[in-house]
Parts: sequence; C-alpha cells; structure tokens
Amino acid sequence: MARMKDYYKNDVAPALMKKFGYKSVMQIPKLDKVVINVGCGEARDNAKIIDAIMGDLAQITGQKAVVCKARKSVANFKLREGMNIGAKVTLRADRMYEFVDRLFNVALPRVRDFRGINPDSFDGRGNYSMGIKEQLIFPEIEYDKIDKVRGMDIAFITTAKTDEEARELLSMLGAPFTK
Repeated sequence: MARMKDYYKNDVAPALMKKFGYKSVMQIPKLDKVVINVGCGEARDNAKIIDAIMGDLAQITGQKAVVCKARKSVANFKLREGMNIGAKVTLRADRMYEFVDRLFNVALPRVRDFRGINPDSFDGRGNYSMGIKEQLIFPEIEYDKIDKVRGMDIAFITTAKTDEEARELLSMLGAPFTK
C-alpha cells in the first residue's frame, strides 16, 4: 500500500526535479486527489440503483461513496432539483496511491483490446480525466453480483502547472499512455 508513495518520494520526485529543473522540492508536482464519479440517470426512478452504485464504489475504492444530487431542474430530462443522480468518491493519501496502482497495473490491462489511455485528456491546468465503460475490469467486482454494467469517470487532480508536467508525473506513476 505505501509502496507507491515511497516510489513517488524516492524515484519520481527526484527525476521530475532533474527533468524540469525545479529550484525547490515544493515545486515538484504531485498527485493531490483522485475522484471517481458514477452518474446514473435512471437512478431518479429507482432508489436501489444508487445503493448498488455505492456498493460497487465502496468495493473498488475501499471508501464509502457520497450521493450526488441534481443542482438544477431540467424538464427535458424529467429531473428536479435535489434528486439523486449519481455517486462519487474522493481518494487522498495512501488509499489514492493504492487505487492508482491497482488501476494502472491490474484493472486497465483487463480491458478488451487495450492499447493505452488517451494522452490528450488533460484540461490545460495539469489535471487528467478518463472514462471507463464498465466496472467489471476491477477484480473486486464479481460478474454474478452486479445488476447492470455501468461506467465511471476518473479524474486525477495534480499540483502540476502544465499538462506536460502532469503527463510526465502520471507516466512515471505507471499510466499506460498510447504512443
């Protein structure tokens, strides 16, 4: 679990400092948090769907999920303000590093026809977002126990100032970017 954190301190941070020529160790970019979000429109009709999503997220991350509610009413989607429409988990510190390690080394290689993740999904400020089409790629989820295949969004929030710094940080942590 703490293996990834030690790897960051001993290998990644000095390499980043050397490559980008930082004057202080405080300038070295680091992973701040990882947010896993599952949005589910049909949850407005059936409350048990939210419970299933929260159970899946708890199994995958080892942390209890938070229910997300609609901020605005949208008549076209038959959505009212305050309705439950998804769930999210914010991971920090050791749980974050453990999740990142499992995602890059165990879960993503289980995706069919996997060639790598898109290196262009940075937001311009050093944060990276990606989507997963099914929760079954995680070994914690049993195929027989799920009610429906759902996807999720994963956002990696870093302290990097540019996309280049963030890309280098994530690739050193093991992100399998396509060439």
